[in-house]
Amino acid sequence: MPLDNEIIKGAVEKAKMLGKQRKFKQTVELIVALKDINLKGNEGKFREVVYLPHAPSKEPNICVIASGDLLLEAKKLGLRTISREELSAMKGNKKAARNIGNSCDWILVSSDLMSLVGSILGPALGPRGKVPIAISPKSNISDVVNNYKRAVWARIRNEPQIQCKVGTEDMKNEEIIDNINAVFNTIESKIGIAKIARVYVKKTMGFPVEIALR
Repeated sequence: MPLDNEIIKGAVEKAKMLGKQRKFKQTVELIVALKDINLKGNEGKFREVVYLPHAPSKEPNICVIASGDLLLEAKKLGLRTISREELSAMKGNKKAARNIGNSCDWILVSSDLMSLVGSILGPALGPRGKVPIAISPKSNISDVVNNYKRAVWARIRNEPQIQCKVGTEDMKNEEIIDNINAVFNTIESKIGIAKIARVYVKKTMGFPVEIALR
């Protein structure tokens, strides 16, 4: 059951108006409240990457952990990079691991280094909800990065709800509407409409505005 675009538009417009203007660019967030969800069961482990139709104007911080040509190509793009040697040197350095977890929105890892990343960075990434993404050492890193510039996590954390970014306050309403639909349709297809209780949209520092379900 798709959302009604006119209803979404009204909610987005209201959400943009609510709350004080800040000195930083606020994100626009979608909140999907769920019901009859067993947080300790498989349902509670729901986690999907959604590629938004329109990339938010505030780009995420992307870190690439790789070696060889993949590392060189990532450096050419001006991305934050970590080589195999630099990663190995972080072993036991909790401060360095926390820095990666705090500063990187997406951590793209050459598949041959995933086990090393798990053992060295895993303890710092897990509590922060960061999940390393495995990519092929032969990937076209430019294409991969462009995809993750418009990607968001749709996932259940510790409460029966899914909250994720669907844009920034300076984006056109039509773009935010498309992004909301992309996230909502993914959730509905995986969880089912019967378990969706309410849907809201809000700015980072604003108040939630309900998007009525049809």
